[in-house]
Amino acid sequence: MKLIELTVRDYLAMLCSSEHAAPGGGSASALMGAQGAGLTSMVCGFTIGKKKYAEYEDLCRDVMEKSAQLKDKLMELIDRDTEAFNSVTAVFAMPKDTEQEKDLRKQAMQAALKSCTVTPFETMEYAAEGLRLAHAVVGKSNQTAASDLGVAALNLRSALLGAWLNVRINLGGIDDQAFADEYRAKGEALIAEVLPLADEVYRLTEEMT
Repeated sequence: MKLIELTVRDYLAMLCSSEHAAPGGGSASALMGAQGAGLTSMVCGFTIGKKKYAEYEDLCRDVMEKSAQLKDKLMELIDRDTEAFNSVTAVFAMPKDTEQEKDLRKQAMQAALKSCTVTPFETMEYAAEGLRLAHAVVGKSNQTAASDLGVAALNLRSALLGAWLNVRINLGGIDDQAFADEYRAKGEALIAEVLPLADEVYRLTEEMT
């Protein structure tokens, strides 16, 4: 059964269980991102049709639709991150008695670690896009839902940074230096670009509450 098909109670029970190494921080980060994108979409929905915000209706409608799409993409990553991690644990069951087996095992581990890097990086990209969308409507959306937009930014910020930690920890085990350098540089660029947006959304919504 997929994680997204579990009840919240069962998901959290699995998350805190020492019997399961996954879901872990990567899946939790994707979930936070999905919550943030969902909240952004909700805030825009509460704005559309209000005369006070008529000049921003097209903007909010666009952000609402894009945030809902991001929510769906991040939901998929909840399971994909756990599947990527499981590919790493599967390597440990591979035989390592001969040199050929050891070589195949090493190749499989490197492929699995790359998958465990690419997947949370996707979470980073979607979380970053979610923060851009939330930033686009701060001060231009229904102020009675300002706290919800602030929580959206906090969730998306946590998703971004949580996924970044998962990228970083896997980069340390990858032998392909060009691959590692590429994802480190791309991750650092995203962090530098969107963290200030997250902080500004929170600051502005705090002023409105």
